[in-house]
Amino acid sequence: VYPKALNIIVYSFSACRGKGELFFSHIKMKASMPSLREKRRYLVFEVVSKGKVGFGELSKAVAGSVSGFLGDAGSAKANIMLLPDKWDEEKQVGIMRVNRKCVDDLRAALCMVTRIKDMKVVLRTVGISGILKKAGRFIV
Repeated sequence: VYPKALNIIVYSFSACRGKGELFFSHIKMKASMPSLREKRRYLVFEVVSKGKVGFGELSKAVAGSVSGFLGDAGSAKANIMLLPDKWDEEKQVGIMRVNRKCVDDLRAALCMVTRIKDMKVVLRTVGISGILKKAGRFIV
């Protein structure tokens, strides 16, 4: 999670403070306009397997698959993030955040995941949404 505004310490010289002392001031950078931000999509997926899969094992498998399929530059451009608070271990359903332009690439990379901890798995896309709240409706 990135902060909305970064704090920057600025060194400035002030003659009005007397003897020309250096002082620190905090200036917050302006947040980018919504039209300039990268658009995101939320991909709801389910893990089909005989056993239960943990979040840590799943995230390692997805990261390896995405890195192998897209490469380092492609995975950085896709900005893929598994949301840990949206992972349901009982239903084996979760939500990922991805850049709008790379949704199809992520779906292809998810097809490449076939094993997690010596267990055969299939990652199936349930739905895609532009809003996190609406993506939660795909989880039944």
